[in-house]
Amino acid sequence: MVFGRPTPGNELWAGAACCKMEHMKGSLNPKRTIAELKELRSLTADENGAHRVAFTSTWANARKWLRSKLEQLPGIEIHNDAAGNLWATLRGESEKALLIGGHIDSVPNGGWLDGCLDTMAGVEILRRIQAQFTGRPPVTVRVVDWADEEGARFGKSLFGSSACSGKIDMDETRGLKDKEGIGLVDAIKEYGIDFEKVKDSGKELANAAAYLELHIEQGPVLLDLGLPLGTVLGTFGVERHAITFRGQAAHSGSTPMNRRRDAFLAAAKMSPEIYRIAERSNSGVCTIGSCATKPGIVTSVVEECRIALDQRHLDAKVLARMLQEAKEASERFAKEGNVSVRWKRLWEIEPILFNKDLIKFCDEAISETGAKSHRLPSGPLHDAAEVARAGVPTVMMFVQSLHGISHNKIEDTKEEHLEMAVTALDKLAEKAMSWICGDETYLRRQRMGPATNS
Repeated sequence: MVFGRPTPGNELWAGAACCKMEHMKGSLNPKRTIAELKELRSLTADENGAHRVAFTSTWANARKWLRSKLEQLPGIEIHNDAAGNLWATLRGESEKALLIGGHIDSVPNGGWLDGCLDTMAGVEILRRIQAQFTGRPPVTVRVVDWADEEGARFGKSLFGSSACSGKIDMDETRGLKDKEGIGLVDAIKEYGIDFEKVKDSGKELANAAAYLELHIEQGPVLLDLGLPLGTVLGTFGVERHAITFRGQAAHSGSTPMNRRRDAFLAAAKMSPEIYRIAERSNSGVCTIGSCATKPGIVTSVVEECRIALDQRHLDAKVLARMLQEAKEASERFAKEGNVSVRWKRLWEIEPILFNKDLIKFCDEAISETGAKSHRLPSGPLHDAAEVARAGVPTVMMFVQSLHGISHNKIEDTKEEHLEMAVTALDKLAEKAMSWICGDETYLRRQRMGPATNS
């Protein structure tokens, strides 16, 4: 199939006028969000899944499609910031701003909902607010489509949001290249982005008073509980290390078992141990994601074994204890096998806890849709984490993932759950707007209607 904008007259664009008429009614239409997500899927996916990898032509076409939807809304200001994030702003009577965020980009062969559900739900809520307040809500409302949340091309996630938060590692990111050897710095130039100025995007958060993000769960917790929606408490902190055990190479045929200094044996003992560590941590997770041996031949005892350990938890103290337990275990196994061990930190990020008031509002919004609210942490990182790191009050809402699978073409969610999610996010947005400007002011503003110039 050919990815890109459909030609005039294409049935995919026949709904544009209809959507504009629907928006004029001033009511939320979650079914429209689902229809638009399917439209996006038809433009940017094939039988192998979605292909909206950031800083590629398909992603750029998806961005044009998104902009076309936003341009149908009267009074909406649209621009790209210095990091390539796309902003749609509805100016309110107050400069204090409610932000709703997501990302259009996907992983290769990805699902039809990851990231773009967030963005398109935000667009629908922007339509409702624009119509309800005749283009002048009590607070400013902004929808942001973050650039390169997935990091699929260059291997570094959260590019746009980390630039905006000011937390981006400029030196590390400056050296990133894709599998073709093309540098990120050069690739983003094609999209009008000067890498050395990406932190200038931080000014977009100057008046941000709250940030909301809806996302598919990407895991099986809500599925196993039989619940459609959940309130996210925050994102896990991460400790990621390379652990290298070093023994001695020796002939596998002539070296007795009791004389071996087998680095792999010591490393292998870590596998069941990290599961025990995770179990003791109460909701933490530990993963050994890679294992490499030297000399790597069947006729030699392993001289060196390098494993990569990823540990995550929402509580910083518990995460630190998990790390310490893993280090102690590695030293014990090394001693037992008469080998050495050394650790090298690959990456770390602190746990990000979301705003308590917004968490409460999220619970209430879910309950008002008729669902039972359940609070859970997020194992994956999201743009919301970077916004929270910048000091903006933040919360996320999860909607159930069928199969508990994401980053895969089989990713899916029941349509009735998607409708509930858009409705619940809208209710949360309403509560957040009231919270930002003060309940009494907000209620009075609703009764009086839009302000007029005398």
